[in-house]
Amino acid sequence: MAGKKDENKKKRQERRRALEKRNRQDTNKAKSWAREWIDALLFAAVAALIIRALFLEAFRIPTPSMESTLLTGDFLLVSKVHYGARTPMTVGIPFTGVYVRGLDVPSFRLPGFMDVRRGDILVFNYPVDEEAVSQKTNYIKRAVGIAGDTISIRDKVIYVNGAPEAEEDTYEQHYQVEVRERLRLSPSKVRSAGAEILQSSGDRYRINMTAEVAEEMAQWQEIDSIEPMVLPASFNDFARQPFTFARGFQGNYHHMPEMIIPYEGQNVTLSENNWHMYQDIVTRYEDNTVSRDGDLFVINGDTTSEYTIQQDYYFMVGDSRDNSEDSRFWGYVPEDHIVGRAWIIYFSWDGERFLPRIRRMLNRIN
Repeated sequence: MAGKKDENKKKRQERRRALEKRNRQDTNKAKSWAREWIDALLFAAVAALIIRALFLEAFRIPTPSMESTLLTGDFLLVSKVHYGARTPMTVGIPFTGVYVRGLDVPSFRLPGFMDVRRGDILVFNYPVDEEAVSQKTNYIKRAVGIAGDTISIRDKVIYVNGAPEAEEDTYEQHYQVEVRERLRLSPSKVRSAGAEILQSSGDRYRINMTAEVAEEMAQWQEIDSIEPMVLPASFNDFARQPFTFARGFQGNYHHMPEMIIPYEGQNVTLSENNWHMYQDIVTRYEDNTVSRDGDLFVINGDTTSEYTIQQDYYFMVGDSRDNSEDSRFWGYVPEDHIVGRAWIIYFSWDGERFLPRIRRMLNRIN
C-alpha cells in the first residue's frame, strides 16, 4: 500500500510540474506577444516622428482664405523636403504642443532641392504669435513676393518688380453686381455657378467669385453690370488695424506703396517713417533689444540708424483676396517660420453637405 501511495504522489508531482511548465510557457508567450506589440508601437511612433519632422506633415484647411484653390475641409500633405526641414526648435512632448517655454534649441534648416519661388503655396508659422517659432499657429498662403522683390499694390492689383502679378484662375475677390430693374438674383443659381452672395441691397449685390465666374455671370439676362470692388485710396482702413506693419501706412490693403521685401545681408536705414515695416523684423524675428534715442535707434546697446537683415523674408497673400488676413496686414514671413510646401490633397470633406469631395482627392497642389 505504501508503495502505491508513493507512486500516486509521484504522479501528482509530475502532473503539477508539467502544469507549471505549461503555465510558464504560456506566460512567456504572453510576454513575448506583448513585447512584440510594444516594440511595434514604439517603432511606429519613432517612424511617424521622423516622417513628420523631416519629410511630410498632414494639415487641414480650416478657413476659406485660400479659396477656390484650397477649400475649407481639404486635408493636405505638406512636403518638408522641397525647401529642407527645420531641426527641432524646442524641447517638448511630440504631437501635444506641450514644450518647455524659454528653452530655445539652436536650429537650422536641412538642405532642400529648391528655393521658395513666386507662386508657391506654403505652410508657415503665423509670425505675430507670441509662442516659440515652431509652436506658432500654422497658416497657409501663396508667396506672391520673395526676398529682394519690389512689391506694391495699386487698385487691388499686386505688382511684383513693376509687373502685375500672374494671377491664377482660382483667385477670388469681391465684385459689385447690379441687376436690371425689377429683377433679382437667385441665391441657389449663384451658388451653383460657384459664387457666394455676401450682401445685397435693392438691385446691388456684393458677391465673392473668381474672374471666370464673373465673366460667365455677366452673360446672364438679370445682370446689368459687374465690377471688382476696389476701396478708394482715401479710405484709411489701416489706422484701425492691430498690426504695427499696417498702421504705419496711409490707406488700405487695396493700395500699398512700393517696398523691397527684406533679404539676408540687406543694409537698411531706419527712420521714423519706415520703422513700422522693420520693427517686428528687428525685435521679434531677429531677437534684438531696441530703444529710441531721438532720431537714432539703440540696438543691443549700440546707437545707430543702420541695420543688416539676418534672413530672407516673404510676402504671403491668400488666394481669396478680400477674405484673407495676410502680409498686407501683419507684414513679412521670416524664412525660419516656413514649415514646407503644400504638395497634395489626400482627402476633402464638404462640411455643408456632409459628403467627401471625391474629385479633389489625391490632387497635386500647383
